[in-house]
Amino acid sequence: MRQLSGHDASFLYSDTTHANANVTLIHVYDQRTAPQGLVRFKSILRRIEERIAALPVLRQKLVRVPLGLDHPYWVDDPDFDLEYHVRHIALPKPGDWRQFCIQASRIHARPLDLGRPLWEIHVIEGLDGFLDLPPGTFALLTKTHQALIDPESGSEITALLHDTTAEPPAPAPPAPWFPERAPGLVPMVARGLAHSALAPLTLAGPLGRAWRHAVPAATHLLADLAGGGDKMPVTRFNATVSPHRVFETRRFGLDEFRAIRGLVEGADVNDVVLALCGGALRRYLSLHGELPAASLSAMAPFYVREPGAPADAPPQLAFTRVDLGTDLDDPLARLAHVHAQTSSSDVVARALGARELAQAGQRMPAATLALSGKLLGRALASLERRAPLAHCTITNVPGPEQPLFLCGARMTYFSAIMPIADGNGLVFAVTSYDGRVIVSPTSCRELMPDPAVFAQCVRDSFQELLARAAPPRPDAPASTPSRTARRAAGAGTRRATRRASPSGRRSPTTPAA
Repeated sequence: MRQLSGHDASFLYSDTTHANANVTLIHVYDQRTAPQGLVRFKSILRRIEERIAALPVLRQKLVRVPLGLDHPYWVDDPDFDLEYHVRHIALPKPGDWRQFCIQASRIHARPLDLGRPLWEIHVIEGLDGFLDLPPGTFALLTKTHQALIDPESGSEITALLHDTTAEPPAPAPPAPWFPERAPGLVPMVARGLAHSALAPLTLAGPLGRAWRHAVPAATHLLADLAGGGDKMPVTRFNATVSPHRVFETRRFGLDEFRAIRGLVEGADVNDVVLALCGGALRRYLSLHGELPAASLSAMAPFYVREPGAPADAPPQLAFTRVDLGTDLDDPLARLAHVHAQTSSSDVVARALGARELAQAGQRMPAATLALSGKLLGRALASLERRAPLAHCTITNVPGPEQPLFLCGARMTYFSAIMPIADGNGLVFAVTSYDGRVIVSPTSCRELMPDPAVFAQCVRDSFQELLARAAPPRPDAPASTPSRTARRAAGAGTRRATRRASPSGRRSPTTPAA
């Protein structure tokens, strides 16, 4: 038995009927490297059964404390059924990338059963229309709730299931498993009452540290709110999201990112990622005639070292807002603008303040945290439709640096579909794997009815930057939005790119093919 931390429990408390905290990791495989060039579903099922004991939470479900007096507990699920959690489907022909993205988005959008362990694995076959992969390609979609595994800390399930060579080790017989009994209601209630009584004492230290670091963050926030809508414009992505998700992706070489970062002294790969996402957002909104004159911003991750921490202590992850320079037409100027912020002490101070405030909030009594999470979510969604705190989120999901294999099949692609929320209807998942950087936007189909167009904007934004690092040939055409993107954007505008209604909802549409 293990109790959820305030951080993990907050993801549960923020779930709504149309926006949940699911994270879906996508792995795509070339099975030509497997024994006899074939991986069967039963082999994958056996692999999961062999290794699941190494991650006990995969066989645990949530038990809530009566009256919400304390955070829930992870307890063994006596009715655990592996074949409920591992599922097998196939795409209809032609099995192309667009079909796959639609199917993956649908799987991701469905809420997990809170009465069972909070994960599912979907094996998807029939991916025969992928341009750069052979027939027989298959995918593994691993869907978990953020209360179970935090994606920014690494993919534990990915590491659990894969090998670093194409020769699978000899399978070990599954270890016998006997579920422990769940705790009684009386001890849970007693512990919850004790935690609530001691909450003021446990909050004193974190709130004191938060006060020192949060002043720059609070000052910056109040200045933005006082500036009104002219300073922080509203875009289509600052609306109420629907339950329907869309997902797309583009892959780039890590060496190309390193070449681009050399265009601005001191810039790093993360700066290039931010500038790339800013350029994509600028292009997409321009195609739809919706680009504000003022610059747009993103909530982005930073690794910061807390004052007084030991020199060998690892840096801690925190999120803060970064201006993306979408008002700048020159991609190099945009990269320099981003780097000037990420190297600023103000950004670090705001990140520390946000982290300390979050840690203090997570030490609240469970009932208070649950209620405040719901109320804060509604308040922020209403606020962001008038004066958003940010226009998108950019998050990093670290991937392995070396090739991985599942039952001998080589993994060729690793990406993620992230949760979105009211007022924050666009998230860029940035993953890395085997010398590549993968940028994958997630939104809902009412706010982004043409995800393939947005993905092309990501590609065009990258090419703009790369052209500066490696000047084009004299006969190469100037960088302009691709004909496909312009044509598709025009069709999308005619079909379903009306601005959000005052309620924040848009009429249902079908993602562009």
